[in-house]
Amino acid sequence: SLVGVCSDITLRKTAEIERENLLAQLAAERIALSELTATLEQRVEQRTADLLKEVAAREKAQEQLRHAQKMEIVGQLTGGIAHDFNNLLMAVMGNLELLRKRLPGDQRLHRLIDGAMQGAERGASLTQRLLAFARQQDLRVVPVDLRVLIQGMSNLLERSLGPRIALRLDLPEALPPARIDANQLELAILNLAINARDAMPDGGAIDIKVSEDQAVKDPALKPGRYIRLSVIDTGTGMSPEILKRAIEPFFSSKPLGKGTGLGLSMVHGLAVQLGGTLQLSSIEGQGTTATLMLPVATVLAEAASPQLPPRKLERSAVILFVDDDPLIAMSTTEMLEDLGHRVIGATSGLHALDILRSEQPLDLMMTDHVMPGMTGLELAAATRKVRPSLPILLATGYAELPDGVQVDLPRLAKPYHQDQLRDRLDQLLR
Repeated sequence: SLVGVCSDITLRKTAEIERENLLAQLAAERIALSELTATLEQRVEQRTADLLKEVAAREKAQEQLRHAQKMEIVGQLTGGIAHDFNNLLMAVMGNLELLRKRLPGDQRLHRLIDGAMQGAERGASLTQRLLAFARQQDLRVVPVDLRVLIQGMSNLLERSLGPRIALRLDLPEALPPARIDANQLELAILNLAINARDAMPDGGAIDIKVSEDQAVKDPALKPGRYIRLSVIDTGTGMSPEILKRAIEPFFSSKPLGKGTGLGLSMVHGLAVQLGGTLQLSSIEGQGTTATLMLPVATVLAEAASPQLPPRKLERSAVILFVDDDPLIAMSTTEMLEDLGHRVIGATSGLHALDILRSEQPLDLMMTDHVMPGMTGLELAAATRKVRPSLPILLATGYAELPDGVQVDLPRLAKPYHQDQLRDRLDQLLR
């Protein structure tokens, strides 16, 4: 019937409309799904990149930690070896000096002794470089104006670099003082400049730039103000492999016989001991930049004052000498007696205390630090209770002193010459 036909048409149209709506809904959902898939892929890609960066950063941090731990172990080993070597050199140099004085007129023997002494002094210089790398050298840290210091050594630098190297200085006037050891920093700058010169066999220019770095973001540095001192060359540069090992002791890319491999090690050790860092950046074929970060001093730099020579002591003194090493005890006792002093020997801190508690007259005590049973610092503290006015001289290496301990005793660094011993005694016995 007509009603049935109309009803069938209506149902068919309704079904078509529902079908079209469903298709439109499916299309919209397909678009939404595609957008979600694209978004998810982007997020996965971004997160994967972030994870790769995190992994790379973690691997770099772990590599830096492993390198720092390796350098710390090498530094401890180096410091121990240097200490033992210093003691051996002390005995050798002391006996050579006395032998030369007691063989007057024999020029041939004097030449042999002088040759042996030069070898011993080269050994002493080597131990100082080792101690510098191990951050165990004896430093005199004071506020220093780096502009004045570098200008003062410019002639030395120009002579050392030679006529084919131009030296360019960028030293601002308004610069706060740095907290450094002036003598050791001069050696460090000279080392860096010579390294830069050697990297430019055909000549070139070396720039030394100094500036204040107000905001330092470096995990190796404590928060604070620093002076940035850079030595820049345009030489051969270093490969990433060589750059990674550049500060290791005895590592050198120079030809055999052209270097000890201790220059950058010494500079690195000095920077860390001063509370700073040595940063190296290099591009092979383009050049190298060595940057020292040095802490700013909290007080003004002191003007250099002339050092008066010590007044020679006119009298003989009674000296208590304490050392458990028989070689050092023998050579130092001979040097003291040769200077006209009377020496009373003790082989340990306890032995020395027995003498100090007796009625034995004494003018001074000279002691080593590392001894069995009682250290030199402990002996000094006990001595001040028994004889508070007795002068005390600590003859030792910086490497032997405990970390973080402020030593207020006069010190004489090993190995020392007889004239250094004499001058120190003259100062204390005035």
